[in-house]
Amino acid sequence: MPNVKMVNVVVKSLFIPSYNLYRTLKTVCPRVRFAPSPTGYLHLGGLRTALYNYLFAKSRGGIFILRIEDTDQTRKVPGSVNALVKDLNWAGVEYDEGPEKDSQYGPYIQSERLNIYKDHITKLLDNGSAYHCFCTERRLNILRRDAVKLQRVPKYDNRCRHLTREEVKEKLKSGIPYCIRFKLTSDVQYYEDMVFGNIAYDVSLNEGDPVLIKGDGYPTYHFANVVDDHLMGITHVLRGVEWQISTTKHLLIYRAFGWIPPEFGHLPLIVNSDGTKLSKRQSDVKVEDYRRNGILPLALVNYITLSGGGFEHVVGEGIRLKTMEELTQEFQINRISSHPSRLNPDLLEECNRLEIKRQLQDVTLSEQLVDNLQELIKTTYPEHNLNVSKEHVKNILNWATSRITRIEELVSTKFAFMWILPTIDKMDIDNQLLEKLVQNLEKIEIFEEDSLKNNLRNFSEENKVKFPALMKMLRSVLSGLKEGPGVAEMMHLLGKNQSLERIKAVIR
Repeated sequence: MPNVKMVNVVVKSLFIPSYNLYRTLKTVCPRVRFAPSPTGYLHLGGLRTALYNYLFAKSRGGIFILRIEDTDQTRKVPGSVNALVKDLNWAGVEYDEGPEKDSQYGPYIQSERLNIYKDHITKLLDNGSAYHCFCTERRLNILRRDAVKLQRVPKYDNRCRHLTREEVKEKLKSGIPYCIRFKLTSDVQYYEDMVFGNIAYDVSLNEGDPVLIKGDGYPTYHFANVVDDHLMGITHVLRGVEWQISTTKHLLIYRAFGWIPPEFGHLPLIVNSDGTKLSKRQSDVKVEDYRRNGILPLALVNYITLSGGGFEHVVGEGIRLKTMEELTQEFQINRISSHPSRLNPDLLEECNRLEIKRQLQDVTLSEQLVDNLQELIKTTYPEHNLNVSKEHVKNILNWATSRITRIEELVSTKFAFMWILPTIDKMDIDNQLLEKLVQNLEKIEIFEEDSLKNNLRNFSEENKVKFPALMKMLRSVLSGLKEGPGVAEMMHLLGKNQSLERIKAVIR
């Protein structure tokens, strides 16, 4: 393979003499974009792409842009843009330019830029880099069918490339439907991928001349992508590895316009824990679903970065959650692994547990967490007299950080006793013993777990009742459960007043 640095110099010298100035400017203030199609929900792979673009831009003082690529109108889903923006904002990936944040580079929705594409396709037609194609869908289908029969790569045979100007004028005058194709050249294109390193590929070996403008007048992804990236001043393109094979095609389009291409980096596949490819059809890859199921934003962001790399890893260091500011400061694109990012569901749960713990240590965030849990309790148990004071809820949250990974777990049957009075089986209750226990507990000043445990053991000996039997009865009285936290631990969590009130309620 030729020396890529030399090839890059040669390739870029074909464009603009001021390449050195351009390279300096894009290093100082990079402009990157996340360009999804509005075809549905934001999935984990899309969030990964948006996040890494955001971190790359912010780590270098650059601009992060959201661009909506809706050239395929048949797949457009109403409301998907608003949902996408909501998911990005929830994750803390806020864009600087894009829909509702217009600037000199807008509009940022491709269907609003059709006149721009029309002007630029004329330039390629005029310089001979593109041509009108009048082939029918029927003919194209025959080409595909015949290629499959002959075990060849199905591709367009470039028939209309050879039409004369007069033939083209006549067909246009007759109103024959057409698309506009780009003339591929059969030369190897080289570029240095920021993640994968040196890439070389001759796209013409496996493809016929690609369509730039479809029959409906809308541009294809390849054409609109190049035009928009150039006009919006995009300096670096970070996208999924599935687009890597198309990059050499894009470089040819840049050359046809005489433009300097941006630098390219392709993010590896995200795969399941067993190595199978992550699919959009899976029910657990929507960002919206993660949010609804109690995953916190920073937990999901760290889950992605821990799985996909981009950061220095200290050997022996355990999992440490990083804030968005820390991720921005520490991000290094040369540390993104080129190997598939393998997801580990247990890692996500641990990240969420650590995020709950982190929020509880912050005054403002802990207030929000308490408010959220209070609302969740009220929604789950609407018909009950609830024990949901802020102090009680926060105490439970602090206690639960090593036991739960989502706050939703705290409204499950297992932990319901902490908020509502339990339903108990009175057949197993000794009221006389409970009356003595109430008198005993009322004398205790320090209602801590260890002192309670010692007190209950002494009480069982003094009243000649087996300790396990006493614990079983008290567990039923306090929680209505047959198993769960220790009885002394329960009493400490509920507090003296609530514990005594529950015992007295049973006696009554």
